[in-house]
Amino acid sequence: MAEKTTIARPYAQAVFEAAQEQGNLKGWSELLQLAAAVVSHEQVAAAIDSPSLDKAQRGQLVIDICGDAVTDAGKNLIRVLAENGRLSLLPEIAVLYEIERANAESRITAEVTSATPLSDSQKQAIAAALQKRLGRDIALECKVDEALIGGAIVRAGDMVIDGSVTGKLDKLSAALLR
Repeated sequence: MAEKTTIARPYAQAVFEAAQEQGNLKGWSELLQLAAAVVSHEQVAAAIDSPSLDKAQRGQLVIDICGDAVTDAGKNLIRVLAENGRLSLLPEIAVLYEIERANAESRITAEVTSATPLSDSQKQAIAAALQKRLGRDIALECKVDEALIGGAIVRAGDMVIDGSVTGKLDKLSAALLR
């Protein structure tokens, strides 16, 4: 996975820079998501890997499936990726692009995993606290994991706050075993 990410990063950065110049961050985001979904489809992935198609045909296949959603610049990107044998990197490119876009727009998605469903007021309080701490707009993705017993785990970027009962019990257990 790390190798794919390393290879995909320059493409994602180039696309992001082009999107900024065009003032079209959202449009490129939608295009990359679509193209990533296309190349991730089982039958398309098999066709892309097939030796019966040359590089140009592989790129054209993806362009044709995406249809009118692909701009001329998007077609150029797909052709470059096809020529370099990198079409399968589109999902990684899309993820890295979204990270760049979120940073540029000063927003971050925080994943909150709680033992029970959160109320709207709890969600607002968590989002406000994270916004104050991180200085960014916060989008929450909430999940429920009853195995936590109580509390919650918050992941935002590379920050993790474990306020779960399970996490506290694990820390207590580790301290007692020392």
